[in-house]
Amino acid sequence: MPTATIIGAGVIGVSFARLFANAGWQVRLNDPRPDLQQIVERDLAGLPVTGFSNLAEAATGADFVQEAGPERVPLKKQIFATLAASTRDDVVLASSTSSLLPSSFSEGNPAADRIVVAHPFNPPELIPLVEIVPSPATSQETVDRTYNVFLELGKLPIKLKKEIPGFVGNRLQRALNEQASYLVQQGVIGPGELDEMVKASLGLRWATIGPFESRTLGGGPGGMRHIIEHIGPAMTFDLGTPDKDAMGPVCDAVEAVYGTGQANWERLSERRDRRTRAVLDALEAADEKTIAEEC
Repeated sequence: MPTATIIGAGVIGVSFARLFANAGWQVRLNDPRPDLQQIVERDLAGLPVTGFSNLAEAATGADFVQEAGPERVPLKKQIFATLAASTRDDVVLASSTSSLLPSSFSEGNPAADRIVVAHPFNPPELIPLVEIVPSPATSQETVDRTYNVFLELGKLPIKLKKEIPGFVGNRLQRALNEQASYLVQQGVIGPGELDEMVKASLGLRWATIGPFESRTLGGGPGGMRHIIEHIGPAMTFDLGTPDKDAMGPVCDAVEAVYGTGQANWERLSERRDRRTRAVLDALEAADEKTIAEEC
């Protein structure tokens, strides 16, 4: 049984631990927090997961490492220095960072060729995508090994050709989120209505086809070129940007719709996961039906 070391027992780390454990890996979950054992017993009960407070001990003998610690470059440098000294030369050292460049915390590390970003979307055990982001020092062998591990875990790993702040997923997400905040700030729409609008249009569309395929289909037989030539000239309005110093009222409006607190978070998380599984199951069934009909 292969061994994975997961660093960080937060939401992402615990979800990664569950993903690897359910796929037949022995998991070592590392975090210095005093309640680590309670987390293992509560959130990972019945799975082959062991908690470790000592990072070097957790990493020694691992076959794959996934770091999911705080988004602080100095701390990540310290973590990856320990990992470089505690793992074999063939072990991938992957980070879950959401936006930090891998070069920012791998520079000067003797194992820089083994360091790569493997960025998931939350929760990693459920959402298929994993962005694989190399630094200039990352070896192709490391990229390929990371890709194969997540492919075997049932994920959809996508290799980026080079590093860029925010990678691809979060750059797209930021653009939409900022426009959503701007529209609420301007009094155009409320957060609840905006969410319903996205779920009933773009969200549904993008669950089946991506932006470029959507533009291809939207242009009819003429494809994307037709969209650009005939509709593009009308899309010249200023998008505007949200006032980052005036996000308080936006947060107030969002909290009025969705609430706050641990129990509320658990309720919303359960609903999100249930609906996401339903969408994934439906897409899989539709693809299987198409394959059967084509055969």
